[in-house]
Amino acid sequence: MRIKAIVIRIIRQFFRDKRTLGLLLIAPLFVLFLMNLVFNSDEYEPTIILSPKAAQIAEEAFKEQAKVTIETKEEAIEQLKEQKADAFVDIEMKRPDITLEGSDPAVNKSVLLTVQKAFGKAEGRTQQPKMETTYLHGSEDMALFDHFGPVLIGFFIFFFVFLIAGVSFLRERTGGTLQRLLATPLRRWEIVGGYVVGFGVFTIFQATLISWFSIHILGMVMEGSFLFVLLITVLLAMTALTLGTLLSSFAHNELQMIQFIPLVIVPQIFFSGLFNLDTMSQWLRSLSVIMPLTYGADALREIMIRGNGWEYFAPDVYVLLGFSALFMVLNILALKKHRKL
Repeated sequence: MRIKAIVIRIIRQFFRDKRTLGLLLIAPLFVLFLMNLVFNSDEYEPTIILSPKAAQIAEEAFKEQAKVTIETKEEAIEQLKEQKADAFVDIEMKRPDITLEGSDPAVNKSVLLTVQKAFGKAEGRTQQPKMETTYLHGSEDMALFDHFGPVLIGFFIFFFVFLIAGVSFLRERTGGTLQRLLATPLRRWEIVGGYVVGFGVFTIFQATLISWFSIHILGMVMEGSFLFVLLITVLLAMTALTLGTLLSSFAHNELQMIQFIPLVIVPQIFFSGLFNLDTMSQWLRSLSVIMPLTYGADALREIMIRGNGWEYFAPDVYVLLGFSALFMVLNILALKKHRKL
């Protein structure tokens, strides 16, 4: 009978907490739905630029396997730098000369296989043609972990800062600390600013430690400035911090705070660049616009893999600053339900 009483109490508790019950039933379906959309996407079709000379030999063979345009080498290199194409193919000394964009090892393999098949078919060869390969970014030895590394750095910083900040701010509220602060003459923006700066000190240290460990201990590819990496990781941490404190206003306990993970964190894994967005439907790709991690991961790849400077990732910086400012304003507004000033 005593066991029965415990069982009944737990069942009643679940039915009272509709949010937990919904998470238990709906969240797994939501995540599985996202995975189905991502992993059932079309096969990646590389974008290859042919020189006029290469186009004369194998243009039709390439069109069967890739998106093809014909440009001069100078125009092609500019498009590779802007990531509008995956490779440029020319003919030198009667053999294919390939310039790869190079930042994604999986795409590199796809391009090389496409070139081999296209020239083999065009020239009626049974053996693979000899090729000269040049990498605009990265190298032949670049591993998939090097490509995923910048995204993983951004993800772990974002995830742990979001969770710790949200739970910590929730405890401030449920423990009565926030109510005591609201009883003082402090304004809402001063309270939010104080919490963001206070938590921010530790998030900056965490972002610095993770970046240093990944690059100098794990040996991730690092072509650009480490200071730029720190800038992006700190901005990601601040965005996660302000978002975590905002969502904690809608939670009544730690369990409800954790419930936001499948809804806020998991989707960002799929749309941040960890998986190739070019294989997804256009409407699905458009969801990445509202994901802060998308901009952080893109900026980190520009710095770490491509070695590019400020002008290449400045828009990502401005977007992350915009997200942080927006979440801070919403935090201030969320405090209205506790006190009007």
